Amino acid sequence: MNFHTRKWVKPEDLNPNNNLFGGRLLQWIDEEAALYTMIQLENKKIATKYMSEINFISSAKQGDIVELGIQVEKFGNTSITLSCIARNKMSRKNILTIDNITMVNLGEDGRPKAHGKTKVEFVKDRIENE
Repeated sequence: MNFHTRKWVKPEDLNPNNNLFGGRLLQWIDEEAALYTMIQLENKKIATKYMSEINFISSAKQGDIVELGIQVEKFGNTSITLSCIARNKMSRKNILTIDNITMVNLGEDGRPKAHGKTKVEFVKDRIENE
C-alpha cells in the first residue's frame, strides 16, 4: 500500500473528546480516493459510489500526523475499487481500515462511462511514453 498523503491534526479536526473527529478523517479519505481515481482514470468527473464497513481501530490527538494509504483492489468497466488504511505516524498505529471504496468514472452527461483501464498506471510512465 502506498502512503502519499499526510494530514496534521489541528484543533478544528477534534471531537468533544479531543480526539480526531471520525467525520473529518472520512472527509480526508473520500478526497484522497477521489484524487487517486482522477489520476488513475485520467478524468476529473468521478463519484464515490460505495464505502464498505469502516473499522475504527484507534485514534489521533491534536498535533499527530495521519497518513492515508490507498491501494487499487480491482478495475471494473466504469469503476475502480480501492482499499484504504489510515495510520497515526506518531503512534505507529492504524486508525482505521476500509476494505472497499468504489469510485465511478463519469461521462460529460454525469452518467457512468467505461474507462478502458485494467491496471495501475504511474504518471512518470505516462510522461516517458509520450
